[in-house]
Amino acid sequence: MKSIVRFLPVFALATLLAACQKPAPPAAEAAATAPAATPATSDAEPAADAATPTEAAIASFDIESVPVSDAALGEFPYFSLPAGYEPMNRPVEMDYARFPFWTGQGFEWVEGRSYEASIDTADGKTWSEFELRKNLETLLDSVGAVKVASSRIPKEQYDTLKEDVTQGHIEGIGDIYNEPATVYVIRRADRNIWVHFVTNSAMGNWLIMETKPFEASAKLIDAGAMKKRLDETGKVALQVNFATDSTRIEPASRPQVDQVVQLLSDDPVLRLSIDGHTDNTGDARHNQTLSEGRAQSVVDAIAARDIDAARLQAHGYGDSRPVADNGTEAGRAQNRRVELVKL
Repeated sequence: MKSIVRFLPVFALATLLAACQKPAPPAAEAAATAPAATPATSDAEPAADAATPTEAAIASFDIESVPVSDAALGEFPYFSLPAGYEPMNRPVEMDYARFPFWTGQGFEWVEGRSYEASIDTADGKTWSEFELRKNLETLLDSVGAVKVASSRIPKEQYDTLKEDVTQGHIEGIGDIYNEPATVYVIRRADRNIWVHFVTNSAMGNWLIMETKPFEASAKLIDAGAMKKRLDETGKVALQVNFATDSTRIEPASRPQVDQVVQLLSDDPVLRLSIDGHTDNTGDARHNQTLSEGRAQSVVDAIAARDIDAARLQAHGYGDSRPVADNGTEAGRAQNRRVELVKL
């Protein structure tokens, strides 16, 4: 695992430590409701009667209030663990993901490139939450990071999170149900870098996300190309996008569904099985149910366009039939697919 962790010349010791912070006492939790743009200025615990933020401050987090940092940074994920600490499992990197960062009042949903890992000690090293926290805070302060929050997430808030977060980011999310979540943000001229970490007395978890605009990689396969592939191989895979953890087809994928309608209109005797597939993120039973529902959504969308539903079947296979490596984001993207199978 040590070969996975990268060390930067100046900031090496501080990084991955992020995963581990000493659980905040009630007074510290009160301080976490301070405006998000105010950096921590001392290691001392804040007073219990810290000023209550205004209603405007509570309403939402404003990234524009965070000063822009031009401090030198290395390559993503920018930070690495200090000596004696290492990822417990293989770190997970995703080219494009979505994660809710706690702001002390609610979640700020951020999309972009992500890195996450659970943290343990190397052989012979004694675990120290304080050591990790101290390293992390020193490092992040030095590059212009702002502490957005360091507090327990209320049950009514974390109960709103679905399995694509709680299971899909299991290496990085940590025990947010029992421990404080600490969140930092570094605002850059061209992107924002978010850091989330949670720790307890035995281990830690952390997640780093770099914002970037979404670039659609799925390409439209027209009716002619689908027919050619069906005649040659009996099936064709389509990248139909759905809302997160949902069976609702995204508007951007409607043109692809339209092409399936065109295919069936051009060949009145063609019958198809619409097969839904997922990657292996999250619970296998949930993935099975989700794949079935998504396949049925495609069938319903086609049938709504005056195609006889008797020509269509819906099947879901969950994550049981991968076509690429689920260990990479590119592979997971390929595995999240809808296949048309000639009957």
